Amino acid sequence: MNTPKLFLIALGSLGLAVLGGCNTVSQRDYDAAIDENTQLRERIAGLQETSRQSNDGNNAYQSQNDQLRSDIQRLQTDLSDAKSAAAAADAAAKARPVTGFEGITDVQVGMRNGGAIVVRVPGDVLFNSGSEQLRKQAKATLDGIAQVINTTYSGNTVRIEGYTDSDKLVKTKKKWGTNEFLSAARAISVETYLVSKGVDNNRIYSAAFGPSNARGTKKESRRVEIIILSE
Repeated sequence: MNTPKLFLIALGSLGLAVLGGCNTVSQRDYDAAIDENTQLRERIAGLQETSRQSNDGNNAYQSQNDQLRSDIQRLQTDLSDAKSAAAAADAAAKARPVTGFEGITDVQVGMRNGGAIVVRVPGDVLFNSGSEQLRKQAKATLDGIAQVINTTYSGNTVRIEGYTDSDKLVKTKKKWGTNEFLSAARAISVETYLVSKGVDNNRIYSAAFGPSNARGTKKESRRVEIIILSE
């Protein structure tokens, strides 16, 4: 009767031993598992860092792209403005008639209402202070003006207008009495010279304005204007 009982006790003990053996892990396997887990964590951390760097790089590229788009848009705007300005300049150049006087040194060319051409010559180019005698340098300028008149405007009437600044004449220049007389003498000097260069005497006359119709400065006010009247 005791033998079966002892057998059962022994069998149970063996089963417990077998079960206990199944739950036991060797130190080597445990260390290997820990090492593998550590490597996996390091790989995950490396992948996370790579992902972060990739995101930073993408953000930098996106910022550069945005800046490039902004630069391209600005350049396109500048190009459009430049084209508009060039077109406006071309239109203005086409609208402004070529008179033939533009290439002459020391003159300014303009237009008046009615189509009259204004060739403005500074007084300091033509005369010394207080004098109506033409300077040597002035004759080259007047030669160019006379040539254009004779070749392009031979049928037009020409008016020579003399102007001065508003300063009173000093004692050494009192022979003129007033600025009006000085401006008249200067206009006549220019008229006489142009006639000597072939301008038709019957189509040219002088007018004196003294300090009237002043310009921005006294220097600019001292001038002779040669007006080519429309036919």
